Amino acid sequence: MDTLALERAKQRIAEAAAGRPEPAAIEAALERSRAQIETLAVTAAELEVSIPEHVSAAVRDGVRAEVLPVARHIAEIRGLLNQSIRRLERLEGDLLAERHARVDDLALLVDLVSSGWHGVDARLERLENASGVDESVVEPLAHADVPERELEHAAAA
Repeated sequence: MDTLALERAKQRIAEAAAGRPEPAAIEAALERSRAQIETLAVTAAELEVSIPEHVSAAVRDGVRAEVLPVARHIAEIRGLLNQSIRRLERLEGDLLAERHARVDDLALLVDLVSSGWHGVDARLERLENASGVDESVVEPLAHADVPERELEHAAAA
């Protein structure tokens, strides 16, 4: 065998051995990896406990920020509805009072018309008594559906 080839082979083996990590360095890297994995597990456990609290706090803050204006709007609408109800009740009361006033006016008008006709009847009776007109002629005329002028002409005759 050629010594030169043997030397080259030994040199390549040495170079390859020089690039290979030592077992102590591998053990140290494994220990660091184990420690970092344990730290990561602890951090994950802490996050697992704290994330629901943070999420619920964020949801509460978000809901509070969004619901508060809506609650104000609802309160404003409630106030406007109460005001509308009060106005409608006042209008209803006014209309009822107006209706009662119209019924009272109608009753007064009926009383006036009735007393007016009673006065006409009394006057006709006095005229009949004073003129000596036969009641059998005047009576049908008083009950007939004849305008007032015709009644006066008949009473005068």
